[in-house]
Amino acid sequence: MTSGTTEQNGFPNESIETSGSNSGNLIEKLLTGIAFFMLGLAILPLGLVISYVIFKGLSRFNLALFTEIPPTAMQEGGGVASAIVGTILLVGLAAVISVPIGIGAGIYLSEFSSKKIAKWIRFATNVLSGVPSIIVGIFAYTVVVLTMDKFSTLAGGFALAILMLPIIVRTTDEALQLVPQEVRWASVGVGASSFHTVLQIVIPAAIPAILTGITLGVARAAGETAPLLFTVIFAQSWPDRIIDETVPSMSVLIYNFATAPYENQQEIAWAASLILILLVLFASILARYFGQKGTY
Repeated sequence: MTSGTTEQNGFPNESIETSGSNSGNLIEKLLTGIAFFMLGLAILPLGLVISYVIFKGLSRFNLALFTEIPPTAMQEGGGVASAIVGTILLVGLAAVISVPIGIGAGIYLSEFSSKKIAKWIRFATNVLSGVPSIIVGIFAYTVVVLTMDKFSTLAGGFALAILMLPIIVRTTDEALQLVPQEVRWASVGVGASSFHTVLQIVIPAAIPAILTGITLGVARAAGETAPLLFTVIFAQSWPDRIIDETVPSMSVLIYNFATAPYENQQEIAWAASLILILLVLFASILARYFGQKGTY
């Protein structure tokens, strides 16, 4: 004699469990499909932008692009060689300013500051990272350009350094916090001071992650335009001096040439855009490499 619909010969009815399992699998597949669809929508703009820039810029990829200076209005041909050198000069100057300050601030936050002070400094760093770049450009114009009474590479490097600084501070702070506390205890336990522990043990262990922050900061600074419009005068020619008034840069070249009425300059702008995208891609790969290497 059976014991009802839920049991048969003392065992649960398997049809009910199978029905519930099939319903759960169906909902899981539906939600997974929705998630993949949303992921595709999120990636679609990036794919469209990259594809269009490659389509427009690849036709001008040749040796002249990397060896000749930008063309004037009615000139044919030309390249972006001087703009590449100018960008390296500006970003290098920004790195010289921001990297020591950023790493030092990150070390102080992680290793020596009190929790209350660190909380407010981290908050200020997050606010600074969200300040629009054009505001940074106006600030650099007021502080450096008006003080020196001229546009200069120094003013441009100063503006880019401000944009790089919060990225380096935050990544250095987080990288040092990832180092296990037991490492510090072991160093102090064998007689090392806190200063020597941080300098010889903690920082070397966090270097890969710190390099990730520096790489990301360089990638952002290389693509900024607004600060340079307020601090440096653009020119097609090669930079004459390290601290020069007229310094070509990739981002300002793209801004000027993309809106020009001459087809040749527009093509140069697309090619320069592709170079910047490749630069950001390369920087992202480096950052990912250093980040994985620095995983504890």
